[in-house]
Amino acid sequence: MSSGLADPAILARQVAGLYAGASRFAQGYVGGKLRGDPASRAVLDHAVATPFGHVADLGCGRGQLGLALLTAGLATRVTGLDRDAAKLAEAARAAARLPAGFTVAELSAATVPECDTALLIDVLYQLPVPVQRPLLAAMAERARRLVLIRAFDPDLGWRSTVGLAMERAGRAVRRDRNAIAPLPLAEVAAPFAAAGFAVSVAPCWGRTPLPNVLLVAERQR
Repeated sequence: MSSGLADPAILARQVAGLYAGASRFAQGYVGGKLRGDPASRAVLDHAVATPFGHVADLGCGRGQLGLALLTAGLATRVTGLDRDAAKLAEAARAAARLPAGFTVAELSAATVPECDTALLIDVLYQLPVPVQRPLLAAMAERARRLVLIRAFDPDLGWRSTVGLAMERAGRAVRRDRNAIAPLPLAEVAAPFAAAGFAVSVAPCWGRTPLPNVLLVAERQR
């Protein structure tokens, strides 16, 4: 593995190649996420400046972001958790020669492992509020250095209105009765500030109309 971030398109091809045994859809999804998702690029760019060490990727799906960090030499180990066993099986096969492990789990405070860096990308707002708050507190307790969360900001005016409408439409199509429940960013940041992290928030929506932001919490003490 080389140090630093390769050309994003090259890195996306390298990681997609790890999924050669998966379906064509899975390979396309992995490559597309790494090439086009603003959160993937933002996380990788941040890791160039501050290498991540042992990463806990919570709600990791197929695991492509963690495997990209390992392939680029920006993490030393990845622990991925997700409730979708089929996606995790694809991740485990892709990571056969990399220091990564994947576990089927419903996200809760109890499932957050000790780590250097914790990632929670596009997951938090999809969880029930009674799960979100203790999960954030556990991340603040168990991440030794960094936490990165791509969150849905419910207070961004028209962007929030569009984002909520799109999420509700998607749930209707999937017949998903779970309500979308994005916490205000002040509530997301509060446990990290209380635990001694410096917290910053930046836009992370790229060319989309969505209210996605990247919250970065870096431990100061």
